[in-house]
This record gives sequence, C-alpha cells and structure tokens, in this order.
Amino acid sequence: MKFPYGISDFDSLITRQFYYVDRTDHIPLLEEAGDQLLFLRPRRFGKSLLLSMLENYYDLNQADRFEQLFGELAIGRNPTAGHNRYFVLKWDFSEVSPIGDGEEIKRNLYRYLNLRISACSDYYRETLPGPLQIDPQDALASFQSLLNTVRQAGHPLYLLIDEYDNFANELMMGHRSVEESRYQALLSGEGCMKALFKTVKAAAGGRGLRKVFITGVSPVAMSDLTSAYNVAENIYLLPQFNALCGFREAELARVLSEIARECDLPQSDADEALSIMRTFYNGYRFSRNTEEQVYNPTLALYFLKVFRRDCRYPDEILDNNLAMDRGKMHYISRLPEGRRLILDALAEAEPVHVPRLADRFGVEDMLHAPKDTGFVASLLYYFGILTQGGVTPFGELILRIPNLVIRKLYAERIKEMLLPEGKTLDLARRAAEALYQHGDLQPLCDFVEQKYFNVFSNRDYAWSNELTVKTAFLTLLFNDTLYIMESEIELERGHADLTMIVRPDRRQYRILDILIEFKFVSLKEAGLDGKTLEQMDREALRALPAVQSKQREAEAGLARYRAKLKAKFGALPRLHSFSVVAVGFERLVFSPSE
Repeated sequence: MKFPYGISDFDSLITRQFYYVDRTDHIPLLEEAGDQLLFLRPRRFGKSLLLSMLENYYDLNQADRFEQLFGELAIGRNPTAGHNRYFVLKWDFSEVSPIGDGEEIKRNLYRYLNLRISACSDYYRETLPGPLQIDPQDALASFQSLLNTVRQAGHPLYLLIDEYDNFANELMMGHRSVEESRYQALLSGEGCMKALFKTVKAAAGGRGLRKVFITGVSPVAMSDLTSAYNVAENIYLLPQFNALCGFREAELARVLSEIARECDLPQSDADEALSIMRTFYNGYRFSRNTEEQVYNPTLALYFLKVFRRDCRYPDEILDNNLAMDRGKMHYISRLPEGRRLILDALAEAEPVHVPRLADRFGVEDMLHAPKDTGFVASLLYYFGILTQGGVTPFGELILRIPNLVIRKLYAERIKEMLLPEGKTLDLARRAAEALYQHGDLQPLCDFVEQKYFNVFSNRDYAWSNELTVKTAFLTLLFNDTLYIMESEIELERGHADLTMIVRPDRRQYRILDILIEFKFVSLKEAGLDGKTLEQMDREALRALPAVQSKQREAEAGLARYRAKLKAKFGALPRLHSFSVVAVGFERLVFSPSE
C-alpha cells in the first residue's frame, strides 16, 4: 500500500497504484450544481487533486484511457454523458509571481496565461483545426484565439482555475507600502484580473466555454470580481460537498486495519492509531446542514505514510507542510479584534459565534475596512483555523477549533505574541520540562508570575479570570510530540481545565500525565491591592480565605476528574494533579492533589 503524500496528479496516482479515496461519485452532483462553480477549502486540503481528477475525466484526449483511469472507481461504473468530451484548459494562479509594480504583475500574469494557452494548443493539435494566434502583449487576445479555434473543432472548453485567490492572499500578508499598487493592478477598475474574469464570463455566454470550475481558500478576490464575474455558483457550503475533499473516518479505519495487518500488529493498534488521528486531524465541517466531520487529507496521508513505513506513529504530529498557516495566524493576530479572538478561541470559555460567514469582503476591505469579530472569525474559518460547530439557540453559527493540530497553531501564536524573546522561551521550555519530567510546578508558576503576567495589558485585566490563566499555562505546556493535550476536555458531562495525557506510543518514557484545575480570585475578592500582593509570602497567600475557598473547589473538581480519566484512559499511575489559584494578575498559589 502506497500513499500519495504530496502527489496531486490524478493520472500518476492511479497508474502508479497509489492509495486513492474515491470522490468520483460527486461528479454527477457537480454537473447538477451548475456550469460555473466556486469551491473553497483551506490550503493543503486536496483541491488540486480534485481538479486533476476532473481534468482527466473530461479531457477528450484521455478517452482511450478512461477504463484504465476510472474503471475501478465509482464514476467508471456509471459515467455521465460528458466524460472525455471537452478540451480542458487549466490555470494555477499560485504559479504567477505577485512581486513588482502593477505593470510587472500584469506581465507575469499574461506570460503565464500565454504559456498555458500555448501548451493547450500543442496538446490538442491533432484535434484543433489550426494554430492559435498567441499575442505576447495581450493574453486575453490569445484566449479569444483559443476559443475561436475550439468552436471550429466542435468540442466545448472546460476551464479549471486553481488557487484563484492567490494574489489576494499575497496582498493580505504583504506590506502596506506595496499593497495599494498591486490591488489597483489586479482587482480594481480594469485591473488585469478583473479584465480576465470579464473575458471568462463573456466566453461562457455561448462563445465556446461551456464549464468553469474555480478553487481557492477564501471568497476575498471573488467579491472584488463580482462586477466582472457574477455567474459562479458558490457550492462550498452545500452539505453534499462537505466531504468532496477530506477523508471520512470509516475510510481511514479500513486503511489503518490494512496497515496493522501488513505490520503484523493487532487490531487494537489500528484502533489506537485511529483514536490518535481523530484527536489530532478530525473535526472539519463545512456545512451547517450536516453533522459529518472530515479529516485534513494532507495530515492524514502524512500520518499513514509514516505509520506504514515505520509501523509506528510519526514523532511530529504536525506536518511541516502546514507551517504556512502560521503566517495566516500572524496576520489575524495583527487585526484589531484578532488577538482577542485567538485568545478566546483557545480558552474555549464561550464558543465563537457569528450571524453568518462573511462572504462579501474584498481586498480593499482587508486593507482599510473596520475588522469586527464576524469579519475576523470568518477569515479564520476560510483559512481552516476554525470550523463549523453547529448553531446557537438563537440561530447563530458556532465556530470552533477543529482539532489538536490547529490548537497547537493557536498556542504557538499566543506564545509568540506575548513572549517574543528567544531567551524567555528557553526559560519557559525548561519550566515546562520540570513539570512533566519531575512533577514540579513551581518553576512554571514562577515564570507565569514574573514573565507572563507582566505582558497583559489593562484591557486584558478587565476580563481576567481562570480562563486567561489557563490559556497562559496551555501555551507554555503545549507539546504534541509527547502528549494528547486537551483544554476543557469533556469527561462525562464534567470539564477538566487542562489535561496532558501521554501519547500511547510515548508511554515508555518517564514523563508524567498532568491534570490541572484553575481558579481565579479578583483583587476585590482578596481585599488587597496589587502592590500588597507582590510583597506577600506564599504562606500568607495560601491563608487568604478567598484563596482557600477556591482551592477547596478545585480539589473537589480534581477528585471527580481523576475518577473519570481512569474510566476513559484506564489506570494512569503517573498522573499528577494540581490546583492553581491566581490572585489577580499578580500571584499564583498551587497545591498538588492526590
């Protein structure tokens, strides 16, 4: 069994007999949905492979190979009338450099389009009635020449566009000094992208272009292109396409069982592997009208490939190919409501909810418009950093962190926001190691008191509570190489603040399972001011009535959670549990619990 990690060429995948999760049964649904479709998914979610599959299915030059490519798949047993009946032209805008001023960007785009149009002409030269006229200065004229030739040949054209919003994403992440000129060159007025899509729209009106399928990450650029291209059907929120990209759990369960057999491992190991994958990779939901959740396919294939090769799990659960998502987290954290939203989402005190997903914001909005919570939360959704989680009793859409891998991105970004210095991060790492190696929480509490509390602003102080403190500890302790880390883990209708359960494949190491319950005492409840608190020794802090009351609450909670953890995970002889009481944003009092 071979896994096509990093392979998005459908022909190569099938002919080299790589593992393929069949999504060809969606082709009739796509044909019913319309002739010009827009489909959005987070990056590294299999969009390019989907386009490659459609390219091979509709390509008239691949008619003789239909049985070889599709015979064993769902669509091969019941093909639609359109298979192998089209000229296919594919554009991938991630291949176009967005660097330079407006004229240079236009030249880059036109150069790329001319190369693709010329390659299309060469590929279909035996079917096309004659050569094209490639205009080096005007790729739109070259496209018109292709359309004229296609009409004479008697077959319609299918245009596939991958990463249509790549330019807009680059603009968002770039520097403001160059953003404006690029925006004007691409998407405003008669910018080159707007002119291109205006031409595409006209061509689809009976001038040889029959079908268009567009993929991207967000609807940002499409909002700017609406006046030029307002005919696309948005299918990315429809329940029938929820799993068009992404893996279902039952599909992964079958593969893991096969790997276990090949590795001579018991079925229990396959079940355990599925549990690990569910925790780290599952949880994506792209329609409010379905309960189905899907796995990130790139992460799943990364895990499966390593598991098949080594007969054990990968050490690093987060594949480095998702590292670019950190850039999106950086961008979000710089927005006015971004920092607060990231902190709130990680704390999970209240679900993030919005009336609806924003889908009409353009690049100019990204650069200049006020950024409210709905705007920022919608971006996090499109980037795959939040996903749909149902609706509130008032009909608002709930957005939540999909899985533990994405939670790691949040934890890392918050730590970078609040502790930017490398030396400070080294101190934090050593303090975390003291806890999970030796059960010593004192260095971590000292670090939070001396470093973390100092960086919270007065605005943060206004909403400080145990969730804020818990978030600080979570960011410092997050370690998916050793732990399954859960915040607010549900244990039979109870919720533990922070659990660190050693990964099953790391049980041979002398590291500890950790359970922490957090409580918060405001300065008003303590009856003290911050300066007085700073001068008090720890025993005096422990003796405060408000602190003792919160410690008793925490101890009662810990006793319940330990019993429930045992029921869920079995005996945990190395479990260490602690209560941590924060007194304002000045001091911490902790106690081990047995």
